[in-house]
Amino acid sequence: MAVLINRQDPRFEALKKGHNVRFPGDSSQAANRLLLCASPAEAEEALTAVVGAGLRPTVRSGGHCYEDFVANNPGGAILDLSLWNRVDREGGAYRVAPGAMLGEVYGNLYKRYGMTLPAGTCYGVGAGGHISGGGYGLLSRLHGLTSDWLTGVDILTVEANGRVVARHVDRRHDVGLFRALRGAGGGSFGVITDFHFAVLPQAPREVAEASLSFPWESLTEDQFTRLLASFGEYWATRGRDPDTWGLFVIFVVGPRSPNGRLSMYAQFCQPDGTATDQSVLHEFMDRFQEFQPSQKVAGKSSAAGETRPYTVSVRPWLDATIGGGASGDSIRAKYKSAYMKQTFVAAEAQAMYRFFSGGSRAAQSSVVSIDSYGGAINRPHLAAETAVAQRSSIMKLQWQCYWHDEAEDAEHLRGMDEFFTSVYTGSHVDAARQGTPWGDRYEGCYLNYPDCDMLRYPWWPQLFHGRGDLYPFLQQTKAQYDPNNIFHHAMSVRSA
Repeated sequence: MAVLINRQDPRFEALKKGHNVRFPGDSSQAANRLLLCASPAEAEEALTAVVGAGLRPTVRSGGHCYEDFVANNPGGAILDLSLWNRVDREGGAYRVAPGAMLGEVYGNLYKRYGMTLPAGTCYGVGAGGHISGGGYGLLSRLHGLTSDWLTGVDILTVEANGRVVARHVDRRHDVGLFRALRGAGGGSFGVITDFHFAVLPQAPREVAEASLSFPWESLTEDQFTRLLASFGEYWATRGRDPDTWGLFVIFVVGPRSPNGRLSMYAQFCQPDGTATDQSVLHEFMDRFQEFQPSQKVAGKSSAAGETRPYTVSVRPWLDATIGGGASGDSIRAKYKSAYMKQTFVAAEAQAMYRFFSGGSRAAQSSVVSIDSYGGAINRPHLAAETAVAQRSSIMKLQWQCYWHDEAEDAEHLRGMDEFFTSVYTGSHVDAARQGTPWGDRYEGCYLNYPDCDMLRYPWWPQLFHGRGDLYPFLQQTKAQYDPNNIFHHAMSVRSA
């Protein structure tokens, strides 16, 4: 039986919130009860009871939902699957429970089987939302998205008469629902209780790592613009070649201040899982010499035997993956995202430069993480097999803003919204879609980084699900498997 925690329980206050403590907004918006489920049977029993009582269920695995889709559930019930964290193998297939944190997934798959998942860098994130939303990470250019590897999903759905049905969906059973759960599964169709993978990529033996740092004070607006353009140009050209797919780079742009820095972290391994040939890594890092990266990280490169403004270190893959990937403390936050198919134009870079140079409270609390993308992710046939339409992008951007004081909510939310809108306003964006990443240069926004600001635009479903026939397909699937719209939130799939 699931552990029931109601408002009178001393654990309720601590457990009613997720990682983003903006939610629930106040006590009246919180759920009335939490049901902690440690098995699929407990989840089925709990869901049956909740639906039978006429309550709205929301589902939580790791608690990292960026918006209010889980914690804000007035009078409802949260089904918390964080205790269901099994990672094992049965019948030749690997199984990952939704409550397993990514760090647990990596550790178990590696130690037991020598395998891995191409998933995220924050090891405290739960597998449930991450995998079903098309998760990605440092190995995704080499191996694709997490959802690309799914071969089966166990899920609880609710029929029109209120009966809870446990289903195993795959390429032969409930094919449409299986496709929907490979990238669009978060909070729209049911309660996922297990993920199945017939095969997985072998974990690398080792990775090579290197970092660059660019002092803000040394960058004029023109230099900043050229730096971003140079970064994006690599992924638009050389980064498309398969021998570079083992290279993943995170470029973080943050506040402009006397001691502020732009940081670039690169990780590389060859397709055979070794890092003996580092020529691709050096080729990438050396292209930024003209921007005078900080010499504070200078050192000898053992591969080249010459002084460079970075060092290359090689260490075991698991150490690199688990060593620094915590998701941080719970905090008030706002996030936004964009997929880019081409490098930065001057208008985008200039808008970023102005924001981070402006000194606003929001600017001082924000960063934009620019992640390399593409490679194995961009295999065209996967768009038809999964529910991830974005298969042409070379970069994925995540806006992040963090603060502590509830009284500053409006200021930070407004600042982030205005910043994002300014980057996507101008002749580089379709005239009828100003303020959003829409046009030949973009592929919209990432579903796992939901942003309710986008609901102001009638085309928001196309921003997150693409401009083709994916969203109508998802609507039909929703109508078939959740006819009463039991599983819903502000950005869930609407029935056809």
